[in-house]
Amino acid sequence: MKVTTAALPLLPLCQRLLPGLPGLPGLPGLPGLTSLTGLPGRLTGLSMTLLKASALEVAILAGHLLLYPSGIIQERRSVCSLPSTDSRDPETSPPAPRLPAPTSPPVVLLHGFIDNRSVFLLLRRSLAQHGRHQVESLNYSPLTCDIRTAAELLGRHIEEICERSGSERVDVVGHSLGGLIARYYVQRLGGDLRVRTLVTLGTPHAGTRVVPLANAHPIVRQMRPGSAVIEELTRPSPGCRTQFVSFWSDLDRVMDPLETACLDHPDLSVQNVRVSGIGHLALPVHPAVATGIREALDAVAPQAGTGTGKGTGGLTVA
Repeated sequence: MKVTTAALPLLPLCQRLLPGLPGLPGLPGLPGLTSLTGLPGRLTGLSMTLLKASALEVAILAGHLLLYPSGIIQERRSVCSLPSTDSRDPETSPPAPRLPAPTSPPVVLLHGFIDNRSVFLLLRRSLAQHGRHQVESLNYSPLTCDIRTAAELLGRHIEEICERSGSERVDVVGHSLGGLIARYYVQRLGGDLRVRTLVTLGTPHAGTRVVPLANAHPIVRQMRPGSAVIEELTRPSPGCRTQFVSFWSDLDRVMDPLETACLDHPDLSVQNVRVSGIGHLALPVHPAVATGIREALDAVAPQAGTGTGKGTGGLTVA
């Protein structure tokens, strides 16, 4: 009993790490502490889930390393103009008319830290198979040292897409740091005029404390809780026109704490979607998440000023 009692201060921590952990027998004074019956089964289930998720992360990392060279070069931009049938001198002829705006806006994909557009290979294919043919990726340099600078680059890229496509607005999907860059563009640079829906995948909306040694990189310091960039994003954003959908994983080891990938802001219309069974690298790759992304992009965006704060949803992958 002395050993059991000495361990009581650790019980809240254990219950946080292992949700659903029951109490200890013989301690009637502590409500909710009933029995350890069934704990081995729960631990086995948790271990198997972690093992599967870890194995999937390793497999995805290996595949991504093979594909990484193919995504280093910025992708070629398609010209969205009607074909010309006359033989007039192009230098003296008026520009060809742009295609009418499609029913679904273009989709812009933005990768995470030290990554490139190759991470979205499977997601692009999924979007194209379901009618989203205007999909473009933006590579920003791994040497980028400021989220604000990257957000300005994103803004120029989106303006170019709108000019070429004839669309007034776009949808954006950002993985990890990419989601934070896109959010900064929407909230702080007036990007809500152009971005209809912003989907973030494992994005540290409130900052992450993972890998303290990575603080040598300035952009990592900007992703820490309490940084100037994170503080800017907590400021009021009245009338924001963008719909936010944040996918976060309960096995994401890049998010510390896990809940930092949830977006909570009183002026923003937000749906937080909890993904169970996969880790950080699988979020832009897994077909079940791709389905959720498509559904989010197909949903009708809210009108300006209809921020609802924090919504919730769930997606069980494994």
